[in-house]
Amino acid sequence: MTTPTISSCTSVDEPDAPQLGELLVRSAADLRDRTAVQALVEERKLLARDNVRAALVTKQGGVMKCRWEGMAGRLYSLGLDDGERAFLGLVLSIVGVRQSYLSAAEHLDERRLKIVLQAMMRLAGNDRIAIGARL
Repeated sequence: MTTPTISSCTSVDEPDAPQLGELLVRSAADLRDRTAVQALVEERKLLARDNVRAALVTKQGGVMKCRWEGMAGRLYSLGLDDGERAFLGLVLSIVGVRQSYLSAAEHLDERRLKIVLQAMMRLAGNDRIAIGARL
């Protein structure tokens, strides 16, 4: 019997098999961890990269988990562009394993900026502020 790899858990071999993002959200230890995982799942592109998954995701005791400290140490060696690195740096700040300046937001596109702002609202426990296009 072969052990499933991290990359094999992102594709659906079985119709009812949970996606990697869902597994990571389930294993989140606390609000900060869950908020950071949700941001990565919503962003989709980074978690789809093999090198990011290899640096971030591990299987411990049969459970898929994020290894945030390991990712923080490899942030500049993953070949990310400025926007990807800024987004991931802000996500790592949510968890508390890295400090990022809010000025990193200047490197985010509109989609990633919205995800980060929504994550900050989740952390604050605020669901009343609307984020979206102005009329």
